[in-house]
Amino acid sequence: MIAVKYTILFIFFLMELCALAVFSYWGFSLNSGWAVKIFFGIGAPLFAAIFWGIFLSPKAPFPVPIYARFLLQSLIFTLACTALYLSKTGKLAFIFGTIVVIEMICIYFFDKSETF
Repeated sequence: MIAVKYTILFIFFLMELCALAVFSYWGFSLNSGWAVKIFFGIGAPLFAAIFWGIFLSPKAPFPVPIYARFLLQSLIFTLACTALYLSKTGKLAFIFGTIVVIEMICIYFFDKSETF
């Protein structure tokens, strides 16, 4: 059971990294000038990473209750799926969203009392 738990945590970490990559891809794929692309291509993942680090990381300075953690993680991943869809990669957004839903169910099913 330990191997399953660590596998789920590893996949969850990869999803976090993918969300940051998606935000960057979305920012650089905007149909705007280069300054806007750089601003959103670097700013969006930076904002998401800071937000995650402050509220959702295991050693967050401002930890939130488990239900708020679930809602905020769902918000970040939903925004990542939306960014993928807006970047004209709808099929990839659907695949990423499906993986997110399955992984969120697994991570909260296996250990509801621990914070990840």
